[in-house]
Amino acid sequence: MSSTVASGRAAELHTTYAPREPVHLHQTLRSLSRGAGDPAFRVIGSTIWRGVQTPLGPATLRLEAGPSCIEATAWGDGAEWMIESVPELLGEGDDWSGLDVSSTPLLADARRRLPGLRLTRTNQVVQMLVPAVLEQKVTSVEAWRAWRQLVRSHGTAAPGPAPAGLTVPPDAAGWARIPSWEWHRAGVGPQRSATIMRVCAVAAGLERTLALGRGGDEIQKRLRSVVGVGVWTAAETSQRAHGDADSPSVGDYHLPALVGWALIGEPVDDDGMLELLEPWRGHRERVMRLIGASGFRKPRFGARMTIQDHRFH
Repeated sequence: MSSTVASGRAAELHTTYAPREPVHLHQTLRSLSRGAGDPAFRVIGSTIWRGVQTPLGPATLRLEAGPSCIEATAWGDGAEWMIESVPELLGEGDDWSGLDVSSTPLLADARRRLPGLRLTRTNQVVQMLVPAVLEQKVTSVEAWRAWRQLVRSHGTAAPGPAPAGLTVPPDAAGWARIPSWEWHRAGVGPQRSATIMRVCAVAAGLERTLALGRGGDEIQKRLRSVVGVGVWTAAETSQRAHGDADSPSVGDYHLPALVGWALIGEPVDDDGMLELLEPWRGHRERVMRLIGASGFRKPRFGARMTIQDHRFH
């Protein structure tokens, strides 16, 4: 890792990550993007830019994929922390060797075609929990619209030579300072905003769950100890923050039907989804990611959720 300081600008740190296993940059980090207009995530060709609030302060991370390695450059007060996080961010420690999908043609084909798909571990609990809470019981369109508005209004410009508009989300204290009317204007109801306030109040304790490893019942229990954080929200968080390979998102509006159609050709409910995934216990989130990245699409019919706009009511 090398370090330089640009005159009058944020410190620049650089490293080259050469993984032992293949890593597809975009497939691995796709779950960190909150929609095409995410102000904290930008894809430009083969390069991914992120605005990140680290424990040491704001940082910009640029990741560029090469033939056999990934070039990582970071700027800002959190640059050193960001560079040190790159290996786990790109799947180091994510062991797929025990996953056998050979008996299921769709999964076997996806695994063959997607050897670089890894599970990320961001090592950031609150930064993953807040957008997960925003996505509770609303459509992605509504949640991502709120995320864009709140991050642009209350985040900070990404340091260094970042693309125009790239933004670092608030830290826990920053989220906690957002007044009630700003949540309302962003379309976030009092139940979700109150949950985020409770999350921010115990942020330090939630971050300590990272020391418990890459998943498990104790992590889920501690995340769910915050009122308003349920099974779905805890799973969505541990998948990204801890690199949890066995936390399927139970309670999702779309996923059970997707899994059912992909594996047995018909829709199922949450219980049916868990039954189908049971043979791969320990790897259930890896199976979910394979289905999601495979290109499979379930038939388009049936009721759709109505997109509501409560921002100005």
